[in-house]
Amino acid sequence: MADGTKIEWTDATWNPITGCAVVSPGCTNCYAMKLSGTRLRNHESRKGLTKDTKAGPVWTGEMRFNRQWLDQPLRWSKPRMIFVCAHGDLFAEGVPDLWIDHVFSVMALAPQHTFQLLTKRPQRMREYFAGRRANFGRASEVLHEHISHGLSEAEHQDAVDLLDLFDSMGKTLPNVWLGVSVEDQKRADERIPILLDTPAAVRWISAEPLLGPISFRWAAWQLLSKMEATNHLDGLRRLDWVVAGGESGAGARPMHPDWARKLRDQCAEAQVPFLFKQWGEWVPQVGAVEGWTIPDDPEISRIDHRDWEGDHWGEPYRPMWCDDRNDDTVSRVGKRYAGRLLDGVEHNSFPEVRR
Repeated sequence: MADGTKIEWTDATWNPITGCAVVSPGCTNCYAMKLSGTRLRNHESRKGLTKDTKAGPVWTGEMRFNRQWLDQPLRWSKPRMIFVCAHGDLFAEGVPDLWIDHVFSVMALAPQHTFQLLTKRPQRMREYFAGRRANFGRASEVLHEHISHGLSEAEHQDAVDLLDLFDSMGKTLPNVWLGVSVEDQKRADERIPILLDTPAAVRWISAEPLLGPISFRWAAWQLLSKMEATNHLDGLRRLDWVVAGGESGAGARPMHPDWARKLRDQCAEAQVPFLFKQWGEWVPQVGAVEGWTIPDDPEISRIDHRDWEGDHWGEPYRPMWCDDRNDDTVSRVGKRYAGRLLDGVEHNSFPEVRR
């Protein structure tokens, strides 16, 4: 956990639960998975959560509850945006409801903060909230365990009262944002409608790493989320925030610039806040992005191009989406130099913070 982070859309990370399992292509180069299997492999919160393979560390599916960090947000008096389970998934298969109850009780006790949750398992998240009365009804049994880990009797009772109040009113915690990770159209089709069917004060998506184009203009949303649409962007308008970005790291896959532009333009039309987090390792060739130039830095001896299929340095990498675009090769320059300007503009929109 960290009170302070380089992630552009949050202020701090909180990891009461660590661990995960690979479920879709967006997991392939997961930074948390690589970190857990390398630099943090002997840390008590990460030990044994990954296994070594030819492709590098891979999640084992084991989950860990880090009680020592559970009350961390309660010690931060200054309001923060907090990314919950940045090195795991709160709704992963190996996480019992009891652990989720603990996390939500702490979030209820810290209304000064905004908690940002992301999952690739929206079905589990929806099921958890469908059984919310039973889950939150366990608060009085669950929270007494917190007392021995830093919570006072008064804080314990406050959490019970808050959770019971929101349950009886049929409302959600206003300081908790629920989101899903969607890396391509298939995952968007599968996960977003379920998110829309889940009670939340704020709903958002993270399209990072963006591995394919995503369109919100399809009829399946109406069927899967049981909503009536009068406009092709009505589904998008039920979201409160869209974050997008390319992949970084050693094995990063390139993002076509038009995929990011498409999300930006749809959000602008639907008046949904949009944040472009990063290009990642790759950018369009010089001149394809206004405002981006080759940095004059001795650390870069050349602009590297990669043959993606063979993973060799040499000729410019031309993925399939470049076949009919002679001017759209991509160059690998590294996250630091690629930056986060999309057509010369830095997009930093956020939804309204609710208390």
